[in-house]
Amino acid sequence: MSIEAMSQTDMRKALGQFASGVTVVTGLDDSGPAGFVCQSFASVSLEPPMVLFCADHRGRSWPRILRAGRFTVNVLHENQADICSRFGSRDGRKFDGLDWELSNWSTPSLPDVLMRVHADIHDVHTAGDHDVVIGRVLELETPNEERPLLFFRGKLGIDSPADRLTA
Repeated sequence: MSIEAMSQTDMRKALGQFASGVTVVTGLDDSGPAGFVCQSFASVSLEPPMVLFCADHRGRSWPRILRAGRFTVNVLHENQADICSRFGSRDGRKFDGLDWELSNWSTPSLPDVLMRVHADIHDVHTAGDHDVVIGRVLELETPNEERPLLFFRGKLGIDSPADRLTA
């Protein structure tokens, strides 16, 4: 499909064929904890250790995390769809009633996640309606060995009968 004929819906549908893990990027500023769901997360470099994520310019949490200069990527496991829903909503109650802890790096650590990456913001590149954020890794934590929460074909998980039939 040529770019002239491609809509945002077409792009979402095509790229939805690629399963991605689900993370929540968190940070802390003077107003308190901030966080958002992020599926665009990857390792960049082993030496020095660096990761990246992409953040929507229109989000409310990303500008706060950017100003703080430090973040944690909380990788969710398959039984944490509730946390994904909480941080994917725009209602502003993301941390209310949630048992989170302050990390050694002064960033919010979500409970019982698959993995955490604590990092300083190293560089930010504007790319269309998102920022590509490069982080210098400070610490890695792997508190859980569950299966990852995946996003595939516009929804969480890949184990439904319809997915098996259309795969």
